[in-house]
Amino acid sequence: MVIVMSANVIQREVDQVLDALCAVGRDGIVARGAGRTVIGVGGKLEDAAVQRISSMPGVACVIRVNAPYKLVAQQHNSSRSSVAVGDAVIGPDTATLIAGPCAVETPDQTLLAAHMAKSAGATLLRGGAYKPRTSPYAFQGLGERGLAILAEVGAELGMPVVTEVVDARDVDVVAAQADMLQIGTRNMANFGLLEAVGRAGKPVLLKRGMTATIEEWLLAAEYIAKQGNLDIVLCERGIRTFEPATRNTLDVSAVPVAQRLSHLPVIVDPSHSGGRRDLVVPLTRAALAAGADGVIVDVHPHPETARCDGPQALVDSDLAELETAVREMAAVMNRRIPVPATSVADRMEPALGLRL
Repeated sequence: MVIVMSANVIQREVDQVLDALCAVGRDGIVARGAGRTVIGVGGKLEDAAVQRISSMPGVACVIRVNAPYKLVAQQHNSSRSSVAVGDAVIGPDTATLIAGPCAVETPDQTLLAAHMAKSAGATLLRGGAYKPRTSPYAFQGLGERGLAILAEVGAELGMPVVTEVVDARDVDVVAAQADMLQIGTRNMANFGLLEAVGRAGKPVLLKRGMTATIEEWLLAAEYIAKQGNLDIVLCERGIRTFEPATRNTLDVSAVPVAQRLSHLPVIVDPSHSGGRRDLVVPLTRAALAAGADGVIVDVHPHPETARCDGPQALVDSDLAELETAVREMAAVMNRRIPVPATSVADRMEPALGLRL
């Protein structure tokens, strides 16, 4: 059961509802997102209690949710949610582009990649400082040094930063530098990490596990929401199938299915699903045609020397095609393209190796 609070609810009214639940032996879980507050209820409420709570100040409605995921379910939300990350927005009327290097390698590489991303219309900068790799001998990222580079580049270009956190012990460190915390496919079922990022007070980008069902994906989001955070963006990044022609298989059907089951925004990662540079733009078109709220892509100034995922990273000529594809599909799907924030760096050539 979910209690949906009114848009202008105040804390005193939330506390009164929690007290009313406590009086009938039930716990309430308060979750907040951009412009909405809901209270999840553990256990069933008697009809009399439902009627009493429904009439309390600040309560919009009380809804019995049938899905196993309560707080992220579409059932109690008349419209799909938007998530704000700094000045950038991801939601049902946007075609938001998130771009940047898969891994932060050097200050110069990160700054160049960020300029490439912004010139293509990206409003958020992605980059990995911590890299969970299949092989323990592969490049694992620069850690805190990479976070500092990414944060400084993002600040210089006026781009909020999205980066992955792989260990619950690192959440506070990453949250201090990043504007949005990413949970990667390998950690989708790391429930302790999900709970930790849910408590961090930052928007969360949740990638689907490579072998996860859509219900498992949404239940992972519920772990985050149960800690009080509804600012969650779902990311379909390809699933593991029998097909070896691509790195993973992009499940385009997951976009409309997840949007019908949950109120959360849904974006697509065409870079990690296809695993090849030449597939990123076609898969972007497919994702936006299916109704995705945005895409997240890899870019690199010199992919032939990349320490991680070079074959899928876009270069300048690819980004021009990507920008055109996003604009054309946004027009077809009646979506707006968020405008990148301006900064001093927009009026300057990339300054390499000076401050970072």
